[in-house]
Amino acid sequence: MKTKVAIIYGGRSGEHEISLRSADAVVAAMNPDRYQITRYFITKEGAWEPGPILPVPGAHPDIDVVFPVLHGTFGEDGTIQGLLELADLPYVGANVLSSAVSMDKDIMKRVCRDQGLPIVDYLVLSRDEMDAAAVAERLPFPIFVKPANLGSSVGISKAHDLAELEAALKLAAEYDRKVIVERGIEGREFECAVLGNEHPAASVPCEVLPSKEFYDYEDKYLLNLARIELPAKLTADDTAEMRRLAVACYEAVGCEGMGRVDFLREAATGKLYINEINTIPGFTSISMYPKMWEYTGIPYADLIDRLIELALERHAQKKATRFTR
Repeated sequence: MKTKVAIIYGGRSGEHEISLRSADAVVAAMNPDRYQITRYFITKEGAWEPGPILPVPGAHPDIDVVFPVLHGTFGEDGTIQGLLELADLPYVGANVLSSAVSMDKDIMKRVCRDQGLPIVDYLVLSRDEMDAAAVAERLPFPIFVKPANLGSSVGISKAHDLAELEAALKLAAEYDRKVIVERGIEGREFECAVLGNEHPAASVPCEVLPSKEFYDYEDKYLLNLARIELPAKLTADDTAEMRRLAVACYEAVGCEGMGRVDFLREAATGKLYINEINTIPGFTSISMYPKMWEYTGIPYADLIDRLIELALERHAQKKATRFTR
């Protein structure tokens, strides 16, 4: 009997288009002899096509497991996960809490710092406290400015002076009420994929070589000029440390299923910093999460199988939990 999989994609997010490409790639990789696939498309306005998943247990006998392929706001932040919990449906990826924690760059950094993991110096601003001069007094240029709850480098800028910082703050505030400003790290960028529930494992990491000053949205998805080195050119010890930190970050935020941890390595000091974790990393044909696992020994189609297995395993374990007296 085929496993009935619901693919949710699109969404009310600045990463809507990336979600469409990821969903197409996931569906193309799924074995039609093993899976019966139903698509649930969410428009940019939030309408569900052909209709919504209802937050009622037992309302969807046509769904065995859900694969959310939603990036960013309303998909990677715990909101869709909450709906699926209410519907009592198994789903791929992180739960409500870990999704929300990982999505909010400020909270994620606090959790990592509490666990003694290396993070970059940063400040948090609200939309009504955009004082560029005050930021410049506390952090040296260059400064990165980011919406706290978004991915795919949407709304992110690198500011080299006060004028650029003011423009960067204004842009980031368009995408979120909370804005992160970080000390700019001059060095190298890496990514490492993590897979698993109770006993997660990390892939061989890759290095991102941007064609621009940093790996922004245009460089990731439009220019096709950035280069990826897989495996990353690191010593065996440095590779092992990056994989260790990736799992430590994953476990710190309580992640399950999958996650991609992004790193920065400072050229002047050689120090490694955790930049962020993505709980629904890209699954497009050029996305590094599946590519890293393929290099590490798990082909794309097998990776999809494993993620669905992990979702079903977690849901089965949850069934043993009492929710009423």
